[in-house]
Amino acid sequence: MDTFIKITEIWVLNKDRTQLELKEGIYGEFTEFKEISENKQFAYHQGLPGKVWAKAEPIVIKKLQSPYYERTEAAHKAGLTCAIGMPILAGEFLMAVVVFLCGADDDNAGAIEVWTNSLTEKNQLDALDGYYGKLDHFAHISQKTHFMKGEGLPGLVWQQEQPVIIEDLAHTQNFMRSKEAKKSGLTKGIGLPIALHQGKIFIMSFLSAQSTPIAKRIQIWLPNKEHTLLNCQTAHGQENNDLANLFEIQDIKKGSGLVGRAWLTGVPVIGKSAINQGALDPAAISSLLAIPITDKGILKSVVTFLF
Repeated sequence: MDTFIKITEIWVLNKDRTQLELKEGIYGEFTEFKEISENKQFAYHQGLPGKVWAKAEPIVIKKLQSPYYERTEAAHKAGLTCAIGMPILAGEFLMAVVVFLCGADDDNAGAIEVWTNSLTEKNQLDALDGYYGKLDHFAHISQKTHFMKGEGLPGLVWQQEQPVIIEDLAHTQNFMRSKEAKKSGLTKGIGLPIALHQGKIFIMSFLSAQSTPIAKRIQIWLPNKEHTLLNCQTAHGQENNDLANLFEIQDIKKGSGLVGRAWLTGVPVIGKSAINQGALDPAAISSLLAIPITDKGILKSVVTFLF
């Protein structure tokens, strides 16, 4: 199964905290791009990771010949057309930058959107930017859409200050663009609270199509009342995966496995997924990205993307 996101990277500060360096990534077949990235570092304001660091908000580059995208030649060679940088913040301090890279093949349907209240009125969310693959009509509609708190996927994330999954975009009252989603083949979505600072809200939504899902499976893990264990609150995937379901009934301790490590460190983690051990299906889940969501230094949830 092909996914909408082709490459995922985590960039973290070096020992001197003056440059961003590659911590780890999911590259699949793009080994040459991986080798180039492993030898890169980005200063404050330099390249996409450095710009995300400086602005402390998500950035979308839809044309990789942008002056501040420094791996243009390698990206074009790999067939990549868009890069999205997402900051992981602890207050005003950067913990990491997650970069998603997408391609432009004919089946590349889906969306990664950035919503903010900083463009017009503070009490409504507007589309700051987004990447939609071949879904030009859905992109056009989205640019004209606004959300109040509690409305639509971004509005629900704003209201709950937690990640939110909508299972059926085409047939739910909680998704205001349901008709357009049905026409575009979009099926499921997850929204993440990214940055809440100085009165500005930034929320990212990831919308999956049946042919090219954002990831093979997405999970939201919440701490229990005692804040001692993580439980899987909800998950969705294109197919019912017995190994994934078995994994999701387990409780996770701080520091245990990839999800527990994201909780312990407050930094995203990428690694081989334990739930795929022994799986024979070549299309089965093999890699996992765990993203901690925090507020005022306290973990609120961990979101996992399984590829």
